[in-house]
Amino acid sequence: MRTRLLPLLIVLMAGVLLALGFPLAVSLAAAQQQGVVVDRIDDTVRFAALAQFVTEGPEGSDERRATLQDQLNRYHDTYGIRAGVFYRERNSLARAPQNWTLPTEGEGLEAFEEALTGRRSDDPPQVWPWQQGQRLVVASPVVSDGDVVAVVFTDSPTGQLRSRVLRGWLLIAAGESAAMLLAVGAAFRLTGWVLRPVRVLDAATHDIATGRLNSRVAPSGGPPELRRLARSFNEMADNVETVLEQQRAFVADASHQLRNPLAALLLRIELLALELPEGNAEIASVRTEGKRLAQVLDDLLDLALAEHAAADLRLTDIGALAAERVAAWRPLAEEKGVALAGNTAAVTAWADPVALSSALDAVIDNALKFTPQGEAVTVEVASNGGTSTVVVTDKGPGLSDEELARIGDRFWRSGRHQNVKGSGLGLSISRALLAAGGGSIAFAHHRPHGLRVVLTVPRTAPDAPDAPDAP
Repeated sequence: MRTRLLPLLIVLMAGVLLALGFPLAVSLAAAQQQGVVVDRIDDTVRFAALAQFVTEGPEGSDERRATLQDQLNRYHDTYGIRAGVFYRERNSLARAPQNWTLPTEGEGLEAFEEALTGRRSDDPPQVWPWQQGQRLVVASPVVSDGDVVAVVFTDSPTGQLRSRVLRGWLLIAAGESAAMLLAVGAAFRLTGWVLRPVRVLDAATHDIATGRLNSRVAPSGGPPELRRLARSFNEMADNVETVLEQQRAFVADASHQLRNPLAALLLRIELLALELPEGNAEIASVRTEGKRLAQVLDDLLDLALAEHAAADLRLTDIGALAAERVAAWRPLAEEKGVALAGNTAAVTAWADPVALSSALDAVIDNALKFTPQGEAVTVEVASNGGTSTVVVTDKGPGLSDEELARIGDRFWRSGRHQNVKGSGLGLSISRALLAAGGGSIAFAHHRPHGLRVVLTVPRTAPDAPDAPDAP
């Protein structure tokens, strides 16, 4: 979740910083240029004051004109700025350098014409750092007796201005980068603080979903809403565990309490049978149903115990265990005329040996029930990465897709096999036994006919995900 939330926060923070940075950069450039323009206006005003007292006369005879020319020359030599005083007809009163003339187009012409109307050009176009060769022009009118008689015109290079703007922009960029790094660090801390309870809650939910109902959310930090959610989750888990425990206790108690009345009832049936003719069909039918009911009660009790008992996990040789169960069931298989074969390689896994043996017994028993005489049942053991498997295949009639989806449900039996001995709880018990230790059971078709059952157990201890794999 952090990988999805963190980029969103970073994009939002970057957008805020850019929204602040661009106006700041533009404002900095405008402020730098305004400072230069103010300096140029002060210079033009000073030159205009000198030019106001210059009178026309023979060239070079007027002392004030010479003084103005001398000031313009010094100004150009010192600052590299071209400056001059020009009459309305565009001829020069004084200028520096001497070969410089007024521009005939563009911004310079507009500034000159604006000054002829009596206004200073105090708002020239903005100069940007990437505009190489761009110049800054400022013009001020020279007024005599209320009339504009001449214009003081300056044409400045912008190299230093552009350098100062660029340095300011670099400082802004450095500040924004530092702020972005701080924001990313804060986003990491913020997302960690917000998502830590979510991760704990997700882990506890996964534990409960996989059968570890005693898992709870430990108190942790985070927003108050998530802390309240954690407390509500723990309360919900307590209630669910209590309800399930009550259901298991009810099934176990009911199964146990019904055994004695059922045993007494079967005993009375046997006594009644002694008074009836031998081979009475009704008595035989009642006796069969009574025994079937006793088997159902036994299976219900086993199922309740399987769902309640904690698994005793240990590193187990699955191959040796499967070979032992195959050997135990082989006499019954031979009696039925079914070949029971085992390919039991040396494979280890973390499992409860008793629970796995019981589950394997139920699966082999089920396979022998439905495999006809002359066919075979095979048991194969293998390892696959983090799991070990025991695969039991038979060549019985198999199941349809609809039946395959329901196999393993409690009390479910195929309509074609209702006359076969059983309660419909054996595979449910196997599933409960395996789930208690982190294992599972799956069913599939076995081609060309039959059923394929896969018992899977982990090769690492469920309580220690970082434990090394079993050899």
